[in-house]
This record gives sequence, structure tokens and C-alpha cells, in this order.
Amino acid sequence: MGNCFCWGARIKDGSPHPGASGIFSKSSGKDGSRLSGCSSRASSASMPPSAKTECEILQSANVKVFTFNNLKAATRNFRPDSVLGEGGFGSVYKGWIDENTLSPCRPGTGIAVAVKKLNHEGLQGHREWLAEVNYLGQFCHPNLVKLIGYCVEDEHRLLVYECMPRGSLENHLFRRGSYFQPLSWNLRMKVALGAAKGLAYLHSAEAKVIYRDFKTSNILLDTRYIVLIHGIILMKLSDFGLAKDGPVGEKSHVSTRVMGTYGYAAPEYLSTGHLTTKSDIYSFGVVLLEMLSGRRAIDKNRPQGEHNLVEWARPYLTHKRKIFRILDTRLEGQYNLNSAQTIAALALECLSYEAKMRPTMDAVVTILQEIQDSGEAEKHQEPKAGTKQAPAAVNASKSTRKPRRRS
Repeated sequence: MGNCFCWGARIKDGSPHPGASGIFSKSSGKDGSRLSGCSSRASSASMPPSAKTECEILQSANVKVFTFNNLKAATRNFRPDSVLGEGGFGSVYKGWIDENTLSPCRPGTGIAVAVKKLNHEGLQGHREWLAEVNYLGQFCHPNLVKLIGYCVEDEHRLLVYECMPRGSLENHLFRRGSYFQPLSWNLRMKVALGAAKGLAYLHSAEAKVIYRDFKTSNILLDTRYIVLIHGIILMKLSDFGLAKDGPVGEKSHVSTRVMGTYGYAAPEYLSTGHLTTKSDIYSFGVVLLEMLSGRRAIDKNRPQGEHNLVEWARPYLTHKRKIFRILDTRLEGQYNLNSAQTIAALALECLSYEAKMRPTMDAVVTILQEIQDSGEAEKHQEPKAGTKQAPAAVNASKSTRKPRRRS
């Protein structure tokens, strides 16, 4: 489920202080940006019986119940070479099941699935596992990963998802290598729009959920992302272990212990523990900034003063003529300057210190959709016969240029 923290005290100068909830330590992440608490180990060590667990699972959860032996067979006994990734929840294995019966089958003969297996010594436990089953078991949205089923036998806790073979947005933005090619500007905008639609659905009156852990590692890419077709589903949100029901009635927020990932959590949530949908919008602004810059939210390998992406980039976001200083150099020549300025302004609005000044996710979707539509229109615009088509930026500058007076 990704590396997470749970803090019981306010953070000052980026350093966690021990609170009532336990002792905190840095994880072994390369960028040093993730912090983790040890309090959730107790929850996984003292799991309730299977019978009680099944009572806790909502009846509306439209998922299949797998046996542990089924998932052992599907993943070839959880072989090491089947591991897709590691996180606070545990290991994620690739498995194969029959498309119709959902029974295990030989690799390559059915459909691929991702099987999360709870590590009892990990950072997340039964509570997070149950949240995933209950939330994803109810929701059905094209930008949310599909939960196929779960397994609860004795101490075993597993989740079975559709497989997203291209991995996470985090890998494609920050890792170097022949397999992870830098995402183009168009693809980044498509992924941003899909992520915004997923969050907007969660915040809607239908779902009323605060995601609480929006980050690049929880945005998964489909194989089809390489096909540049308007409207295709490129990404899906995963990992709902920290999701929380939104406020009900006249309440404006949910009071809870602070959990999430350092660098993405909203400042008012860190200081008060008050959680709102605007907390998710701040996290969305951080991810949007990561997509613009190609930099991690927290990167201790950067020069002094550039460790925290938001604080480093904020002064440049306020000036239209300075945003080129934060844009990923790998995107050079791929974007329209007006679009880049609009995205930078949107990120700055999402990152507002005042939660009430941040836009709603519906408003974010509208802005990103307009940029998407204008980009598609420019790409498909046909030049007239006998004329040369000027670049979009040149046309824009000509249309706004005032005619000179002749002397």
C-alpha cells in the first residue's frame, strides 16, 4: 500500500516528534521523505477472528471470496519472481485466474491479477485491509482500480485487484532506465485529468469519501496508456487503506489521527488533525507540481533549499514568466506556454495555505478537460489548401498583437 506515516504530534521543521501514538522513524526510502509509525503493528498482531472479520465486511461489497490455496496456486506459491512491488501493506504478486470462473489457472491462459499479501510485521494491518475491501468493494468508477476479491483465513489477509501492468506514475516520472521512458506532456495531462476525475467521484455526494493518501505511487497506469486516443482510460487510483468517510450533516471536517505520506499532506491537517476534501486537493496540487517539474515532493538529494518541492517552486508559480524554471527539461518543445501557465496557476491554487481558497475537484476537472480539449483541437486542426499552418504559439501571439501605426 505504499509507505505511510501515522503521527500523533504536530510536525515542526519537517521532523516528527513522538506523540501518544508511538515512536517514529525514517523509512529506508531513497529520497528520505517517508516516515512511518509503529503503532499499526499492534493492530496486525492482534487480528480479530475470521468470523468477526467477515461480519465487518459490508454486504454491499460486490467481490469474490478466495481461499488461501486458490491464491497460492494463482501466484505459483507466491514465488519471488512474481513480485510486482513492495509497500507498507506487504508484497504484491502477479497471478492468473480464469476470466469466467475466477479459479486459478496457468500463467498466460487467463487474466492477470495483482495479489496483495499482508505482511504481519509491516506498517499497515487489519484496519487498512478492511477499509480497502469495504470502499473498493462498493465503488465502480473507470478511474478507480477494480477490486476483484479478497481472502481472510486464520491470520491471512489478501486482496485481489485487476493488474495494471505499467506500474505506478511514480516509476515513470522519477526512475531512469530503458523501461521507464519519460512521459510526454500530453500523457501527463491525460493522467492528471483521470486522477482528478477519480478524486471528484470520491468527493461526490454519491461516495462522500476523503482519499487521504493521494500520491504518485498510488496512481497506476494501464498498458493502453501508450495509445494516444482521446478519452481512453489511462490511469486508476489504488490503495484505499487510509480512506475515510467524509463529514456528515453540519460538520465541516473529520477529526482523526494524522496519517498519509510526508510531503503530500495538507498543512492544516498536519497541525490540527482536521480532515476535509480540501486535504485531498492539496495533495493533488503536489502531484500536479511533480508532473510539471519531474521532481519528487521530498528529495534530500537536491541542493539545499530545494529539498521540499512545494516550498522551492511556490515563488516561481506566482510569476508567469518564471514557470519555465520549474518545468521538466525533458518536456521541452512539447507544450503550449499558455497551457503550462494554466496548469501552474491551478497547482498554486490547489496548494493554497488556506483550505477554503482551494478549488473543488469538479472545478479542477473542468480546467484540465478544457486544456485536454484545446490540445486535441490543435492536434487535429487541418491547414487550408494552399496555405501553411503556423505553430499554435505563433498564431496566439499574432492574434493578441496590436497593429503598429505607420509613420
